[in-house]
Amino acid sequence: MAKEKKVVRKKIKATGEMNRIMAEYFYELDNASKTGERKIAWCTSVGPAEILRSLGFLVHFPENHGAMLGATRMATDMIPEANALGYSPDICSYLTADVGAYVKGISPLTRAYKGIDGVPKPDVLVYNTNQCRDVQDWFAWYAKELNVPIMGVETHRGVGDVTGAHVESVASQMEALVPPLEEISGNTFDLEELKRVVALSKQCSDLWKQVLDTASNVPSPLTFYDGTIHMGPAVVLRGTQQAVDYYHLLLAEMNERIAQGEGAVEDESYRLYWEGMPIWGRLSAHSKLFSSLNTCVLASTYCNSWIFSAFDPDDPFRSMAKAYTELFIVRSDPAKERYVKTMLDFFKVDGVIYHDAKTCPNNSNCRYGMPQRIEEMTTLPFLTINGDLNDLRMISDEQTKTNIEAFVEQLEERKN
Repeated sequence: MAKEKKVVRKKIKATGEMNRIMAEYFYELDNASKTGERKIAWCTSVGPAEILRSLGFLVHFPENHGAMLGATRMATDMIPEANALGYSPDICSYLTADVGAYVKGISPLTRAYKGIDGVPKPDVLVYNTNQCRDVQDWFAWYAKELNVPIMGVETHRGVGDVTGAHVESVASQMEALVPPLEEISGNTFDLEELKRVVALSKQCSDLWKQVLDTASNVPSPLTFYDGTIHMGPAVVLRGTQQAVDYYHLLLAEMNERIAQGEGAVEDESYRLYWEGMPIWGRLSAHSKLFSSLNTCVLASTYCNSWIFSAFDPDDPFRSMAKAYTELFIVRSDPAKERYVKTMLDFFKVDGVIYHDAKTCPNNSNCRYGMPQRIEEMTTLPFLTINGDLNDLRMISDEQTKTNIEAFVEQLEERKN
């Protein structure tokens, strides 16, 4: 049986700087909410944030707030509040946790940042359905509750190759957002400003990719669990200089670890790929468990979802449309399988963990035979973990631990 060992967590020095810029971001939003000095837009995490920033909006991402509710283990107590309003326990637990927290007047921001009373009040809600339909319904609830305008982009689903027709369809919808957003913001749209913001998003994306790609080194200088935390600026601050500066700093630290032969997991023996959503309330516990088994979960589809290589500041609308439609979650199964195989090869992994998230069917790719098809393509073994992104009632900690230990023992037998 795979033996556990005492785990010494290797801290990333850049974390202090990340915490500083994230605090600055939340305090800026809070000040604008209280004073009205800046207009605030709520945006889905893979929505057209660049357009909003170019028009002078500060941008809040409810999915980030949902993840914070999960990571602080507050979500499970909030979800029943949304269920009582009529939302099913089976739909997105980001949505139900966030709406439930609003109903109860509770936010992890209040605990983390002194003086912040809750989420900032929006002047407009802007969504992109490239993740799922839930985000549209989520924002629609707030639009009615807060009496603020809502608008968005409808993205194609099950996309194989992203064609010119897909790009034109989404780009035209993005362009149509500009006039009403100009009216709400009080600012005139400036194409050069949008190009500047897209250029910063492109730099942020490229640097984030370089950070994540360092995990292809043996041993890996970072884990999937590190990635779920340090992706924060790529999500909420893309299009800003702060995000670019931060990823320069983080990349330098990862390269320093590589030069020194320092792995994120001591005595790394096994390398795994994570496919699916994080289990936010168990990040620390699972990180310690895998590390204790000399196993590094080092890469994921999830963290790579904030890499937008198609961004082109010289063609902002079309390139944003292409980048946001190339997103993994939007694609057909054959396209997803080709992507995952490429990732498994690049990161030199020994196996795959699939997370079957109860309330996130759109990001659970283990329900229709994909793990078996990828195993046939690669010969790599896999393990499916049943759980959820936020609802901890959906996970059995003991069963998960037992299954992971048995899987690592299987990897050990394959190597011997």
